[in-house]
Amino acid sequence: MKIFLIVAVTVTILGGYALSHVVSERQAAVQQSTPTNAKAETPFYCDRTALTPVQRNRQQELGKILRSSVLGIQELPGGFEFEFPSDSANYQAITEFTPLERACCPFFDISIRLDREGGKLWWQLTGREGIKQFIRAEFATWIKR
Repeated sequence: MKIFLIVAVTVTILGGYALSHVVSERQAAVQQSTPTNAKAETPFYCDRTALTPVQRNRQQELGKILRSSVLGIQELPGGFEFEFPSDSANYQAITEFTPLERACCPFFDISIRLDREGGKLWWQLTGREGIKQFIRAEFATWIKR
């Protein structure tokens, strides 16, 4: 009877060890496949609460100025690029508008580019899959001028 009890305890201990080893390997595999710094992606909608009423009004004013200044639009694989005259008023408007837009739409990749030797001013909005449809909807008045 003692031998049976010793065998049963040994099997239980070894079985528990084997099970814990399998569970540990599975947890390690899941951790390796999921980056620890991965963030949930923000859904495509403008967060109207990200700006104060004063900031929202200023964003709208700047949007009107910029919309009326658009010279052209380039469709890109991941978004759009808007072309503006390269003057200080447009540059100031775009650099003031960009952080406001980023606050309410954090899913955009935004770039401002000045071409050399007095060339054009470009404002680029790109992002992950589906961003072009969002830009077409939100910036429809800029695109269909």
